[in-house]
Amino acid sequence: MESLSNKIKRKPWLGWVMFFATMVVVFLLGLLASSIVERRAEATYAYKPKVELAEFEPRNQVWGEAYPREYDTYKQMADTSFRSFYNGSAMIDMLEVDPRLVVLWAGYGFSKDYNQSRGHIYAVKDIHETLRTGGPTGPGEGPMPSTCWTCKSPDVPRLMNEIGVAEFYKGKWADKGEEIVNPIGCADCHDPKTMDLRISRPALAEAFERQGKDINDATHQEMRSLVCAQCHVEYYFKGDGKYLTFPWDKGTSVEAMEEYYDEAKFKDWTHAISKAPMLKAQHPGYEIHQTGIHAQRGVSCADCHMPYKNEGGQKFTDHKIQSPLNNVANSCQVCHRESEDELKKNVYDRQAKVIEQRDQLEVNLVKAHIEAKVAWDKGATEEQMKDILQDIRHAQWRWDYAAASHGGSFHSPVEIMRVISSGMDKAQDARLKTARLLAALGFNEEIPYPDIATKAKAQEYVGLDMEKLTKEKEVFLNTLVPKWLEAAVERENSWDKN
Repeated sequence: MESLSNKIKRKPWLGWVMFFATMVVVFLLGLLASSIVERRAEATYAYKPKVELAEFEPRNQVWGEAYPREYDTYKQMADTSFRSFYNGSAMIDMLEVDPRLVVLWAGYGFSKDYNQSRGHIYAVKDIHETLRTGGPTGPGEGPMPSTCWTCKSPDVPRLMNEIGVAEFYKGKWADKGEEIVNPIGCADCHDPKTMDLRISRPALAEAFERQGKDINDATHQEMRSLVCAQCHVEYYFKGDGKYLTFPWDKGTSVEAMEEYYDEAKFKDWTHAISKAPMLKAQHPGYEIHQTGIHAQRGVSCADCHMPYKNEGGQKFTDHKIQSPLNNVANSCQVCHRESEDELKKNVYDRQAKVIEQRDQLEVNLVKAHIEAKVAWDKGATEEQMKDILQDIRHAQWRWDYAAASHGGSFHSPVEIMRVISSGMDKAQDARLKTARLLAALGFNEEIPYPDIATKAKAQEYVGLDMEKLTKEKEVFLNTLVPKWLEAAVERENSWDKN
């Protein structure tokens, strides 16, 4: 074979071709290396704070000066115009949509007021305005404990650091009104020095510890769900100190948490109609998500609700936390190749089938409460009612676990249907036992059910004075809340002077 040098001697132009080809390759490699260095420099710059942040800085706008791209997307949560088939980002009066809820929660705050929540940016405003927090006129007043603030604001870890966790939970909700003014935001999930995800609420880490696990061992991908699990979980207020606790010691299934509560003889309230010792599920979204196919494939909450986006060639996390159905291209279609319409139809089909069964369970539960009242009225004893009330407690716990899990019908439709199905059995058992008891008490007539076709009719039936509650709230919003906000401004201004 002829050598390359001989070929070039015979054909000098071949040498020039090779020379220029080499120059082109070197030039392109130089461009690639320059681009990589530039992108790395941009990434370093993008995640380097542009202002110094205090360890417990609660003001989201101050974080926004450090991380403007993320803050710009965070502010977009103020937009409440998106509506999906069932919910969306707008506030929806769920008691008006489904008046049966008033009866299910009779004697509990949710029967006064329950709205489809808006984005995190409204967290403090909405808890001010809900009738559930009442109309306190000063410290020590109102129906709710201080613990109710825990998931509403980055002021919470700041205040916990100042006064201690147990002390934070003590007292009334109104006691800490002027301290907690910034809505859920940056400091709830991020370390201000490193921007690493962090757990800012102790209850999750404490639950891990009781299970023999160390939350510090979690991977970054696991943290992209665990920061949400600080609040989007089942929890209760333990003991006289109202210490926020996750009932996970026996597991996170509906049965495991039910067993935990039963052993502790815990109840959230006594039902005003049936007198059953009730449990109110909070929002066990994380527990349900863990049983679904997305969690099993390693998909985190942030992957779908806070997908990555690009702006000016810079990749960052979209902090407009929202339904993936309002951002299908960046969430679902990163993995799924079906059309947006097809993907939405998949979601709505699952939701519709679950809600159809959940509604049927609701109907049975309302009747079970009313029939239990008739049994009491006919002279039933506590011993005769014991098993009936326990069935009602367990049936409604299952209904609420499914209903309050926010997205559970999509996150894990098989598990949700299993839970609703077992709740249906419990409710039917309660009604059958009540029918037998009524017969034993000599009552064999048809039970009259009240007209609860509207929220107003249902609230009147359970004995709520809505006019009084509304007036108390108006006074609270017009007098005490402005004082809280004024005190907060004065406190935060003092930080900037130091």
